[in-house]
Amino acid sequence: MNPPKIFVRLTDALQLLPGIGKKSAERAAFYLLSNPQNGEKIFRSIEAVLSEISFCSKCGNITVLDPCPICSSPRRDRATICVVEKPMDVFAIERAGVFNGLYHVLGGLISPLDNKGPKDLNIDSLIARVGKEKINEVIIATNPTTEGEATALYLREQLKSHNVRITRIAQGIPVGTDLDFADDVTLLRAMEGRREIKD
Repeated sequence: MNPPKIFVRLTDALQLLPGIGKKSAERAAFYLLSNPQNGEKIFRSIEAVLSEISFCSKCGNITVLDPCPICSSPRRDRATICVVEKPMDVFAIERAGVFNGLYHVLGGLISPLDNKGPKDLNIDSLIARVGKEKINEVIIATNPTTEGEATALYLREQLKSHNVRITRIAQGIPVGTDLDFADDVTLLRAMEGRREIKD
């Protein structure tokens, strides 16, 4: 017997989440059916997040207030911008307490295989920020993957006409690892060991 169509729609929707395959989606769907109170709690949380959280108009991080608390804080080093791929990277660096400047979230990486080019990312807004604000250093903290390196090189090319120091985090982060999976000590060493990107 085939499961009801409404159940299949739920499992299909759950598979849209990263790392969730068909079996995991089916297990999660059965869990929600067996625990309706938890299912209702999850549903309400998702609904609240989608209605209340947006992206900061300055840095692209997720926020309830616009601009976000980091962009608004007078205690941050406003002369340094750390460029990351996604909001989870901001959370990882903040959790580690290794950086006190501003951020810029690209919203992805340059990846021709995924049909993602520079125009699909928040690169133009980064260039505009560097040109308009008094920025001394741009730290490129993209992941040490092929796409991360390609994005870092592209950013260097776009920023080199500006009077700004362009650095790259040190390679204490294992190749292929996302920043949000790195531990605090590794992030500290990567940030402290950053180097200038030269031609």
